[in-house]
Amino acid sequence: MIAVSDARVLSAQPLEDELQTELSLRPRRLKEYIGQQKVKANLEISIAAARKRNETLDHVLLFGPPGLGKTTLGNILANEMNSNIRTTSGPALERPGDLVAIVTNLEKGDTLFIDEIHRLPAPVEEVLYSAMEDFYIDVVIGQGPSARTLKVEIPRFTLVGATTRAGLLTSPLRARFGIVHRLDFYDAESLSVIVRRSAEILAIPITRDAADEIARRSRGTPRIANRLLRRVRDYAEVRHEGRVDTPIAREALKMLEVDDYGLDEIDRKLLTTIIERFGGGPVGVNALASSIAEDRGTIEDLYEPYLIQIGFLQRTPRGRAASKLAYEHLGYPLTQRKQTELF
Repeated sequence: MIAVSDARVLSAQPLEDELQTELSLRPRRLKEYIGQQKVKANLEISIAAARKRNETLDHVLLFGPPGLGKTTLGNILANEMNSNIRTTSGPALERPGDLVAIVTNLEKGDTLFIDEIHRLPAPVEEVLYSAMEDFYIDVVIGQGPSARTLKVEIPRFTLVGATTRAGLLTSPLRARFGIVHRLDFYDAESLSVIVRRSAEILAIPITRDAADEIARRSRGTPRIANRLLRRVRDYAEVRHEGRVDTPIAREALKMLEVDDYGLDEIDRKLLTTIIERFGGGPVGVNALASSIAEDRGTIEDLYEPYLIQIGFLQRTPRGRAASKLAYEHLGYPLTQRKQTELF
């Protein structure tokens, strides 16, 4: 009989293995990073200039939809500058003291990576201002009338902030980043290169056409491409002899309910709800979230960007609306579509 503690360890093991696999697929140098050519070219210039002047790299803000490589780029920047990296997230820094403890332990040239930086509490963000701009922090000693402020200098460091919702950043914080880049969805060709590279690292025999098929259904996102590759590998090992060709990739993706556009069950549920319950829209995002039992933030961050990108969803001042392409893809007659000024 397995004890409860043992069961927890066993259940956590696959997640740990999956994480280690994901980390092994991440590039470590800028030359290994695939896609995002404009961002990559600009970062190469910034890194080369900082090295030439023997300075720390300016603070970097990376924003864009989830899974496009913001965390990977943060680690690459640290590697390229030959610096140590400390990683945290906005929600983890609950009090100013949490941030003070981190920055006071940094060494000159270190990189501090803050994920979900838009979720920093206001008191923590205010401490970050002076740390980013003037490289000092104010520490309050004592309480009440006898309290006094002590200015503590900290080593020059590089802050790399990552966010999926740049619009939620305050103006003072955003203005303190000297390097700001948006990461866009990848094209199928770049994703195919990523799939083939990951397959080589994981020793998965795969044909180029099969890699293209996986890439085409990966929603323009490397993280999804690598996840689908691992699931296709599982299918090929169990149902076939391990080699992945186009028919096997299609069989596996069909079982995963990932269609030709990369839409999954939730994507289709979101679009069909708009069409069937709300006459194609427009419908408010709160009403839509309640109808499909999903969090509003999840819809806005994970599903909407890609559906808008491929033209299946329209975001209007009055709400979300399904497009003509969505009707055609899901097999709904266009006569069912409301005739409004949106279309």
